[in-house]
Amino acid sequence: MIHKIFSIALSALVLFSTFSFTVEKHYCGNRLVDVAVFSEAKGCGMEMPLKNSMKKSCCKDTIDVIEGQDELQSLSFDDFELETQEFIVSFLYSFSVFYESLPKQIVPHKDYSPPNLVYDIQLLDDVFLI
Repeated sequence: MIHKIFSIALSALVLFSTFSFTVEKHYCGNRLVDVAVFSEAKGCGMEMPLKNSMKKSCCKDTIDVIEGQDELQSLSFDDFELETQEFIVSFLYSFSVFYESLPKQIVPHKDYSPPNLVYDIQLLDDVFLI
């Protein structure tokens, strides 16, 4: 069970290390108003229009880009040396032998029911195994 949990955790780690996403934050003054992941942060409604750009706005947007790993190493079977290829093929062949099914065995007395005991002979004859 621990092996399965560990395998799932490592595969999730590899998967999430390749994701890239952005985190947008909208500040009004020094106060954080909105945080958005994968979308645009909503404003507080106090943004200055472009024609009044002479005055400094109290609102500020910050964008944090978290880039994932894009240089994963991928190997093909041909990239291995000949000895390694031979080992992998022989290991997989010998391991696959364990999963071959056995021939179905026939049990001839499967449906046989023993006769009913009328008398217990051991008690009648007082013969007991010690």
